[in-house]
Amino acid sequence: MEKREYEIGQSNRPRRGGAPRPGMPTEKAKDFSGTTGKLVSYGGKYVPFVIISLICAVISTVLTLIGPDKLSDMTDEITKGIITGIDMDAVKKIGITLICFYAVSYLTSVIQGWIMANVTQGLSQSLRKDISHKINLLPMWYYNQTTTGDILSRVTNDVDTIGQSLNQSIGNLVSAVVLFVGSLFMMLKTNGIMTLTAVLATIFGFVLMFMIMGRSQKYFIRQQKNLGAINGHIEEIYAGHTVVKAYNGEAQEEKKFDELNDKLRDSAFKAQCLSGMMMPIMGFIGNFGYAAVCVVGGALALNGKIGFGVIVAFMMYVRYFTQPLNQIAQAAQALQSAAAAGERVFEFLEAEEMEDESSKSRKLENTKGEVTFSHVKFGYENSGKIIINDFSAIAKPGQKIAIVGPTGAGKTTMVNLLMRFHELNGGEIMIDGVSTKEMSREEVHSQFCMVLQDTWLFEGTIRENLIYSTDNGSDEKMKEACKAVGLDHFIRTLPNGYDTMLTDQLNLSQGQKQQLTIARAMIADKPMLILDEATSSVDTRTELQIQRAMDKLMEKRTSFVIAHRLSTIRDADMILVMKDGDIIESGDHEELLKQNGFYAQLYNSQFESA
Repeated sequence: MEKREYEIGQSNRPRRGGAPRPGMPTEKAKDFSGTTGKLVSYGGKYVPFVIISLICAVISTVLTLIGPDKLSDMTDEITKGIITGIDMDAVKKIGITLICFYAVSYLTSVIQGWIMANVTQGLSQSLRKDISHKINLLPMWYYNQTTTGDILSRVTNDVDTIGQSLNQSIGNLVSAVVLFVGSLFMMLKTNGIMTLTAVLATIFGFVLMFMIMGRSQKYFIRQQKNLGAINGHIEEIYAGHTVVKAYNGEAQEEKKFDELNDKLRDSAFKAQCLSGMMMPIMGFIGNFGYAAVCVVGGALALNGKIGFGVIVAFMMYVRYFTQPLNQIAQAAQALQSAAAAGERVFEFLEAEEMEDESSKSRKLENTKGEVTFSHVKFGYENSGKIIINDFSAIAKPGQKIAIVGPTGAGKTTMVNLLMRFHELNGGEIMIDGVSTKEMSREEVHSQFCMVLQDTWLFEGTIRENLIYSTDNGSDEKMKEACKAVGLDHFIRTLPNGYDTMLTDQLNLSQGQKQQLTIARAMIADKPMLILDEATSSVDTRTELQIQRAMDKLMEKRTSFVIAHRLSTIRDADMILVMKDGDIIESGDHEELLKQNGFYAQLYNSQFESA
């Protein structure tokens, strides 16, 4: 068959020679405004609710600002009536008006908080949903280069940080800005000299605040990145805790954890310390402005230029003028955290996806199981090394094809290519004469049931694990499969039988877990079968029982078997011997032994004494 070469994927597909891929995590920090813009764009459907919330914040703040003006009128009425008699009706009327203003202000503030809580939690829910969807769209190379803990940190810590930070910042920021501008307007309306005094006293605070914000942003970004790194380390060590204990690696892993923890502490300390400085600075500037206004106001009152009520109102206005500085500082800190977390989340959401295959509608009907490898060539992403050089083979329907070879020869890579977990660099793989590139990945996956060396069981009942993603998984078929692999008796001894929950408290041996995954493959009942060291974790007696079940399962199915124990594949119709990405020998067991080549060396080495 003539050799065919294919260009893989889209125009932004992998670059060779280790160049960074689009969407992969990098050390370069994105700009604050860019990430904020993405958050605004992403939450576009919530804009009407945010506008209502902001209107409520404006109403609440404006009513709060009107309060001191009315309080000034009340003070003037009382001061004026000390000699001639206080007009209690006028004082009562002003008091009732004040109560109404503050009541409406409180109500609109509550509505604003309720709306923003719903908006931020809805945004967080959407982000988590999109991340979950994105996980299924990313190619395998992404997970080969990104730790599980780092991805989990983006789903949990980063999304939670975005939700909490936006909830704390947006409403407060709008209220603070309105309060600041409104109080400035009311102060100018009340007295220009005292307003100038307050502004000069607080302008220095603004300069310091923006200087601190500029320096602290990079530490917030570093803090989120270090948090993801430490989560990845903890997840990895927890999963391999037994190995760590067995090799006395506690001290080594504790040292590495301490290094990551120190980096997180350092970045978090600098981020929180710098941003935390804003509150005390703003508090000091606010108190300084308050004192300055009191002195200037007292001097003006003694000269008879203003009344006592103006001083009372102005003292409250100064508080309203300086208080927003603290709120703006807090909102800025929260927005910095949200931007740093949002950068990591959008970095994940914008990562390069697998090629869209919605246009591929080619289906296989009544699959026979003929599989053809034609001049297959493959090298992992971001690697200049080709590990499958020129692989060609034909598996006829119903044959048992064994793939053997030393570690790193490319055996597992071949079945991953067959399943389209990776894309080819050249050549093609065909099923019943149809190239796998003409079919969607889902269609290719539907042709195979697969049992891997690494077992995967999730927290759920045994029944749910056995019939996972299988439409025709009847109880009878499930029990027959478990009997075939020798697991039915064990399951029936459990408290709830097949409805027993698989949790950390139910200790299954590695062999029992492997038996469950083999039974799952039998229940799936697909046209073709892939076994990658499927019996590597079971004892000899169980292996013989499973082997008989496998023989029954493989009847009339094209099967691909990867095995290091060559005694288990002696009855294979064809044995492909791989070394360094090439097939160097092929034939059945007897033929290969007669050749006295590499396969014969591998086979005989199993029986050599140590």
